[in-house]
Amino acid sequence: MIKETDFLVIGSGIAGLSFALKVADVGKVILINKTTIDESNTKYAQGGIAAVTYEPDNLKKHIEDTLIAGDGLCDKEIVEMVVSEAPAQIKQLIEWGVKFDQNEKGEYNLGKEGGHSENRVLHHKDNTGEEIQNSLVNRVKNHKNIEELENHFAVDIITQHHLGKLVKRSHNNTECYGAYVLDLKTDRVNTFLSKMTIIATGGTGNLYDTTTNPKIATGDGIAMVYRAKGIIENMEFIQFHPTSLYNPGEKPSFLITEALRGFGAILKTTDGKKFMNKYDKRGSLAPRDIVARAIDQEMKITGNDYVHLDCSHLDAVKLKNHFPNIYEKCLSLNIDITKDPIPVVPAAHYMCGGVKVDENGASTINKLYAIGEISSTGLHGANRLASNSLSEAIVYANRAAEDSVKRLNQITINKDIPEWDSHETTYPEEMIMITQNYKEVQQIMSNYVGIVRSNLRLERALRRLEIIYKETEELYEKSILSQQLCELRNLINVGYLILKMAQNLHESRGLHYSIDYPKKGNISEF
Repeated sequence: MIKETDFLVIGSGIAGLSFALKVADVGKVILINKTTIDESNTKYAQGGIAAVTYEPDNLKKHIEDTLIAGDGLCDKEIVEMVVSEAPAQIKQLIEWGVKFDQNEKGEYNLGKEGGHSENRVLHHKDNTGEEIQNSLVNRVKNHKNIEELENHFAVDIITQHHLGKLVKRSHNNTECYGAYVLDLKTDRVNTFLSKMTIIATGGTGNLYDTTTNPKIATGDGIAMVYRAKGIIENMEFIQFHPTSLYNPGEKPSFLITEALRGFGAILKTTDGKKFMNKYDKRGSLAPRDIVARAIDQEMKITGNDYVHLDCSHLDAVKLKNHFPNIYEKCLSLNIDITKDPIPVVPAAHYMCGGVKVDENGASTINKLYAIGEISSTGLHGANRLASNSLSEAIVYANRAAEDSVKRLNQITINKDIPEWDSHETTYPEEMIMITQNYKEVQQIMSNYVGIVRSNLRLERALRRLEIIYKETEELYEKSILSQQLCELRNLINVGYLILKMAQNLHESRGLHYSIDYPKKGNISEF
């Protein structure tokens, strides 16, 4: 089956949904996602969205905080652009029905998180992402120009390669014509042709054994763009959220928002001693890379599996009112956060690198945009400032929408694209070959390419990953496609990129900390 559209949007988080709404009045939009439209990384964002709202905060302070957190690798012009444009885009979210908490005066109740010099995080209780997701989904479902297709898995981006032409990463004339998409209900790969293709597939948290990301975060967009010869950069900078709830066996790990530390919660060892001031004068509100490494170090020193986040000194009524979901979740595990410390541990949370894009979200492949967590914009540098990700997503959704609409009438759909060739494939004889390799990839990345790295660990991880890569490619060539097989293949691609870029970065900076290189160096690109 062949389907044609003006805009093909892959992914239904804040970036994909916002983009779809912004272009739907001028063209047909097909919005695909591999599960349901309401499932995305956005949904699980607790803390909020950062933007300058009231004095004494100002743009200069937000810009400076972002640059400091990014540890020297942010693009200052991009930081200035996003920080300046975020307030207007947040205003549009509010117009679309998103509700943020207000105080008794009717002013927005702004939170403060690690690395921020002022209170500037707009939030909705401790489920801001879910509030945004639900509001945007409701609006998308009511737009006549948006066709939403659930349970559709994008397999590969279509370029000249599929017309038998040579495509290289160094070429500047590679074009995207759409994508091959697997219908998970029929097991058939269909051809989606589009004038503009927008990838908003989110991150890759499930590359690690412990992550706050939902199971769908498997790096699909990064892998597709890499295979299509687009440029990927900064993949070594994987952000581990310092505080996920320690509850072995639960996946994804339940996030304990940084806003709780902004509210006054304090990190302590299991014997009740504060430790963060040993590592940074900002204490429990230092940027995430510093806090995650400090917790990792304390766990190694003590031999414990977690540290504590203590809220017992805070006002109990206000605590429960501000963080009702965290309170209920912990209470279900017999932890009363008004009295008992919360056991927490770092977990893979956010990818600061990704598809290299310009100021409008355009990738190095023509007619292909990447927005949201999948993209590397220059905003985050070597470490993302808390709650900047949702701001980045809506700013770039707007810029990509404006840029693509300007170009729309100049583009025609290429109708010469061949349909997917399934070859002589069969169902895998044993699913265990996929599930076992999936687990091994997670263990390799968690043990060797986590918060603290070394040359030896990276070399060992790469050797093991190469074996799994060869096994998986052999299976892919002879098997009927499935979501599990495609996700495994994508995770391996992304793991390879992280490893190679980490090996090429002979320094410690931000989220990439190597015991072999104490000095800072240059950006890596692949």
